Amino acid sequence: MDRIHRQDGSDLLTRTVAPGVALGGLIIGLGLALKGPLDAVSHSEEAVNKDLAADRTGTWNTITAVWSQIGNTAGVIAVCIVVSSLLLWRTRDLRLALVAPIAIAMQGLIFLIAAKVVDRDRPQVEKLDASPPTASYPSGHVGASTGLYFAFALLALGIERAWLRWTTVILCLAMPLLVAFSRLYRGMHHVTDVGAGVINGAICALLAYGWYRHCTRRRQGTRAASARSAGHTG
Repeated sequence: MDRIHRQDGSDLLTRTVAPGVALGGLIIGLGLALKGPLDAVSHSEEAVNKDLAADRTGTWNTITAVWSQIGNTAGVIAVCIVVSSLLLWRTRDLRLALVAPIAIAMQGLIFLIAAKVVDRDRPQVEKLDASPPTASYPSGHVGASTGLYFAFALLALGIERAWLRWTTVILCLAMPLLVAFSRLYRGMHHVTDVGAGVINGAICALLAYGWYRHCTRRRQGTRAASARSAGHTG
């Protein structure tokens, strides 16, 4: 199994963590704007939550309760550990196995800081879930599920069989969409909360995957150079 080297850690800081800091600033800035100059947007989007609350049914209450749990922190972490462990076992590639954990860890940190700084109230409708101690913006459920399943979708692009590759990608992309709808339906978030969660999770997944791809290309280049050098020496 390949080991993580110092250069990999340096690349992680410059290619993933540093852009993640900028992403966090963007997420926080948008949230503060929604409580300030974009306050009219906050009021107008309440209509979406009220319309969804007015059309609730027992069947959809049950369905969205299940969908909402896809983005639950404990569930996301459990799925991440299981799938990442399987990837490590099958590929012996530690960097590949770390893509999803890095993505959800980054989005989680950004979410916690943004929720604390922005401190936005939840929609003014009846809520079908117990409110977590964090504020409404951004959606943690949506951010976590997007970070996890979008990372899996990116990794699934490497599956050789086309039918399996695209089936996996479609299923992975559908998961956070189900979570997003359920959080709106159940009165837990505004539309912009959900949108910020998608942006947070998706960009963190892209940054983590980009780090893995860069490390892979660098290792391949080093091996090719070593092979050429050995050939010349021989």
